[in-house]
Amino acid sequence: MITCPALAAPVRYTLDREASRINFTYVLNGNGMKGKAVVDTADILLDVDRPSRSKVSAVIDMTQANAGIFFATEAMKGAQVLDTDRFPTIRFQSEKIEGTVEKATITGNLTIRDVTRTERFSAQLFRQQGTELGDRSRLSILMTGTIDRRLYGADGFLNFVGPNIGLEILTRITRA
Repeated sequence: MITCPALAAPVRYTLDREASRINFTYVLNGNGMKGKAVVDTADILLDVDRPSRSKVSAVIDMTQANAGIFFATEAMKGAQVLDTDRFPTIRFQSEKIEGTVEKATITGNLTIRDVTRTERFSAQLFRQQGTELGDRSRLSILMTGTIDRRLYGADGFLNFVGPNIGLEILTRITRA
C-alpha cells in the first residue's frame, strides 16, 4: 500500500495594521500625484508552498484616505468620486491565486461604491526584515495593479483627474 502525506492546510495570518499601507497614484492636470489609504481589516489564509490554496480578503477604510493635497482629498471623498459618506470602504475578495510566492497573480472581486468587478493584481510574498531564512512567522505581501475608476462609477472630475489609479498595497502579516 502506498501512502501520501496529508497536505498541510493553509495557515491563518493576522494583519499588522500599523505597518501596512496602501499607496495610490493618479494624474491631476497632467501631473503625477500620490495618495495613501489604510487597510482596515484583512482575513488571510496562506499556503506558502501551494499559493493557489491561499485566500485573501481585505477592507480598506477610505474615510482616512489622503490624495496628497487637501482639495484633491475632499474631491476624492465627495459624491462625484468615492462618496465615502455612503460608501466608506473598498473591499477585495480573492477568487484565484496563480503562480509562485515570488511572482503571483491574484484575481478577485473588488467592490467600490457598491459596484463589484473582477480585477487582477500582481503579488509577491517576502519574509520581513530581521527574520531568519525559512521563518514564515512574519511576512509581507506586495500587491500592485491599476484600476479604471470610471468602471466603478467614480467618474467625477474627469477633465482634471485621469481615470486610471495605480495601486501598491503592502500588507505586513504575522502567523496567528
